[in-house]
Parts: sequence; structure tokens; C-alpha cells
Amino acid sequence: MPPVLRRSHARIARPADGARALRLAVVADTHSQPHASAARHLRAYAPDAILHAGDIGELSVLEELATIAPVHAVRGNIDVRAADLPDVLTIDLEGVLRILLVHIGVAGVKLRTDVARLARAEGARVVVCGHSHIPFIGRDRDLLVFNPGSVGPRRFHLPIVFGTMTFASGAVTPTFAHVDAATGAPWSPPAPTQSART
Repeated sequence: MPPVLRRSHARIARPADGARALRLAVVADTHSQPHASAARHLRAYAPDAILHAGDIGELSVLEELATIAPVHAVRGNIDVRAADLPDVLTIDLEGVLRILLVHIGVAGVKLRTDVARLARAEGARVVVCGHSHIPFIGRDRDLLVFNPGSVGPRRFHLPIVFGTMTFASGAVTPTFAHVDAATGAPWSPPAPTQSART
């Protein structure tokens, strides 16, 4: 029998100044050691809230992020000390859309069936997840899927990045992006190399 998931709900209000974009920073897989420059670049982005998609490690990570903006987090598979955090968090962006925040949301680049089912049941249009450390923006089963990548210790050759979701004034669909945690520069996957063929 699968474990019972602890679920919770949160709400994020639009900025009082309706002309200003709504900004969410998204981090995951800090593993107690977010990149030393990440906080500076997160602060420069000036988010209205920060989402943490699990594998937090020491909970002091959340306290540090909370000095930048309100934090909404789920626990990951390593977060044995985070008993008070939910496994699944449904976030209402007032007047915009609903986000489902989970730690493990995809298998490869496809949404897990149970996560897609839960997102639909919750009325979510966006699924935000972590776990793989692989930055990813996609669509599956009519749901937008966003993995911010890992802002913690490097795994293999994967980048150390965080994500952003920006809603222009009046927009109901975000612009997703990844940011290099070391430099603060926009990050995108390197173009695939073509092998020479004759």
C-alpha cells in the first residue's frame, strides 16, 4: 500500500500594485548546501515568494530563504527532519492559477500518472517538482511542468541553477526561466552537438 501523502494548501496574493509582475523563485534539492551565491541572485530577482520543491536538508535553509521572501516548501525523500512540511502543496495564485508543488513529479520527462491525476483533482495547471536535479520546462497531459534543477551540491555534470516564474501584469501563464546560481545569468541547456556524418 502506498504511503499516505500529507497535503496542504497555500495562497499567494498578486502584488498590491497591479501593474507590477508577480515573481516566484523556485529552488529544489539544496541538500543543506545551497550555492554560496544563490541567495544574492535570488534577492536580486526580488521574488514575491519562494517555492522549494524538496530535498531541503537542514531546515535552516528555509529560514535563510525566508529572509528574502515568504517560503512555501514540500519535503523530499531525504527530509526526515521535516515532519511538519507537506508532501504535496497546492498553491493558489490569486486570480491567476493553481500550482501543485511536489518533490518527485516526473519519470524521465513525463509526469507520473499519480501526480497528473492529483494535479487535475486539485485544479492545478502547473506542476513544480524537483528530485532529478535536471532543469526542465515542458508540457505533459495538458499540464505545464517545471523543474528548477538543483541549487545545491553538483551532481555529476548537471548545472547548479534555480528557476523563476514571472507573471506579467494580467497574465495567467508564467514565463519560466532558469538562472545560473553562481553568476546570476540566464541559463539554458547547451545546444546538442551534431556528430559529423559523411
